[in-house]
Amino acid sequence: MGIVLALLLTVPTAGGEDDDEYDCVVDADGNGDYERIQTAIDDAKSFPRERITIFVKDGVYDEKVSVHAWNPSVSLVGESRDGTVLTHDDHFEKVDRGRNSTFFTYTLRTRGNDLYLRDMTVENDAGPVGQAVALHTESDRAVFENCRFLGNQDTVYAAGEGSRQYFRDCYVEGTTDFVFGSATAVFENCRIHSKADSYVTAASTPEHVPFGFVFSDCALTADPDVTDVYLGRPWRDHARTAFLRCHMGAHVRPEGWHNWSRPDVEETVRYVEYDSRGPGGERADRVPWSSELTAAAAEDYAPENVLSGRDDRRPATAWYRRGLDDATDGA
Repeated sequence: MGIVLALLLTVPTAGGEDDDEYDCVVDADGNGDYERIQTAIDDAKSFPRERITIFVKDGVYDEKVSVHAWNPSVSLVGESRDGTVLTHDDHFEKVDRGRNSTFFTYTLRTRGNDLYLRDMTVENDAGPVGQAVALHTESDRAVFENCRFLGNQDTVYAAGEGSRQYFRDCYVEGTTDFVFGSATAVFENCRIHSKADSYVTAASTPEHVPFGFVFSDCALTADPDVTDVYLGRPWRDHARTAFLRCHMGAHVRPEGWHNWSRPDVEETVRYVEYDSRGPGGERADRVPWSSELTAAAAEDYAPENVLSGRDDRRPATAWYRRGLDDATDGA
């Protein structure tokens, strides 16, 4: 099976699906090739010459899933965003692996490059018990489209130095630092929902990387009782986070950003906004060590620039528009 994106755009409907359009079908009820997502991934060819597309039918899959480094060019396509649910309940205290236990708590971990995930929910349902990751992605050139990522603290770990990830039309919820990590990641037209008074992001961008987290045309919302949320704090000294043309609810604090009680990092972080909107988007009382981009500078934050790489033999649009362009991605 090839990697024609028209194939990826075809979503089977109940009672009319053509399973031959996919390399395999996962169905928790036993009416597919596999009953578990991990089994389908483990049975996939390593380092394939052509994209492998796994269709996951609606159902609740309570399992801990890894897309291995030897599984590049894998597409996981759910039957529906809300109906295809991958869930697990590991958390820091439960896994009990010492100071780095957070990194073992994932529900879905991806390491294979050129990943494509669409129309699925990935959830860590451990509850508000501390660090509990839903999505842990180290994949380069990864695309997440029309997905939900549900959790509390540390919901999405966007990791991997040099890794680039693109989230489009997704819903991400959490309490504290629920988007964190060192990757370069663009969130476009996403809803970022706070469930507690805390922090949205905790970037650990490496010093030599020009972009970290970029939120473009997103909506920042919150539970009704949430009124005290910072846009971000620096997990590491050179954190980079940008919000462009985002609508921010009244839950966003006027000062916007927090230094994590380390005044020295105010000289090294780069926290920027452009055309923030809504009651939380007022910049009059923002911390002085954050900045407002000019219109010209904001153009540098376009996805095709943020997600480009010096090692690429093709422009960024050849992979980050996977699922949109009626063309092959060349992966």
